[in-house]
Amino acid sequence: MKIKVSSYLYLILTFFIWGSYYVVSKFVLGKMPVLTVAELRLAIAGIALFAIIELKKLPKIQKEDYKDVFLIGILGYFLAPDAQLLGIKFTTASISSLINSLNPVLIMLMAAFFLKETLTARKIIGIMMSLFGVCIILDLGGTISVAGIVLCFLSIMAWSLATIKIRKFAQKYDAIVLLAYTILVGFICNLPLEGYELVKTNLSIRIDLPCLCSLLYLGLVCTSIANYFWNKSLASIEAGTCSAFYPLQPLSSVALGIIFLGEQLTASFVAGAFVIVCGVVLSLFQKNTRPLTGRDRQHPRPHFLSGNFNDHFLSRHKNEGQ
Repeated sequence: MKIKVSSYLYLILTFFIWGSYYVVSKFVLGKMPVLTVAELRLAIAGIALFAIIELKKLPKIQKEDYKDVFLIGILGYFLAPDAQLLGIKFTTASISSLINSLNPVLIMLMAAFFLKETLTARKIIGIMMSLFGVCIILDLGGTISVAGIVLCFLSIMAWSLATIKIRKFAQKYDAIVLLAYTILVGFICNLPLEGYELVKTNLSIRIDLPCLCSLLYLGLVCTSIANYFWNKSLASIEAGTCSAFYPLQPLSSVALGIIFLGEQLTASFVAGAFVIVCGVVLSLFQKNTRPLTGRDRQHPRPHFLSGNFNDHFLSRHKNEGQ
């Protein structure tokens, strides 16, 4: 029960932080090339995470899992962030944020196919409601770039696949260890492209104090802390359920603009926020179809904590290891 509640708090914090990613990235991209921003973000996050691993003496990734960790790193911390940053550069922040909100649909479908998670009607309706709330909130004005949209879709495809793989190993490794090694893979893969960008494009880099602070925020908060919370949540909650929180991301993005940038609080924001919250709540509360056990009767759980995926996953994992 306590683990479950903390996992939901981790999810709320994750998407609140990720909601600020678009605004900060847009600012930094005005001063530095796209791939350089991605590389510095990973470098800052990686240094912090490996320092924690050394201080806490956490166990390392086992050799038999190198291939899967490498795949997670390529999908989640190379293809996904690079395509996302390029998409933000070529299209509006609202469009990129909206497309990114389609992540729960892809994750839910992939989790049902690859992880055999239950695809319930409430979960589907709840996510659709939340996406509708996102459409109400976001201003979709501005120039629409086909290239930007394609890059944003490539980003969510790569991240959705990475999420499915992370779910598989989140219960085996400490969240910090899994995140650090996958970020290392992303950093190594991105290094030659970042070097080519600097040499061939002759793009100027203007690093001042606001830019430096923004880079530190992207690396330490948006990458290290937020992804740590994401991995911790995936260790105890189904991937499809975790994805239901994605519409909170553009909600927090607009809310931060209202609080810190003095943007106007509109009726569309209030209406959209209400629909998003209702959608998330609806996707979480599911009917418990399991027969009650003696433990269930002694320690009843709320409906939104029901389901036997974790038991099934651990049982299957144990059998595969024998």
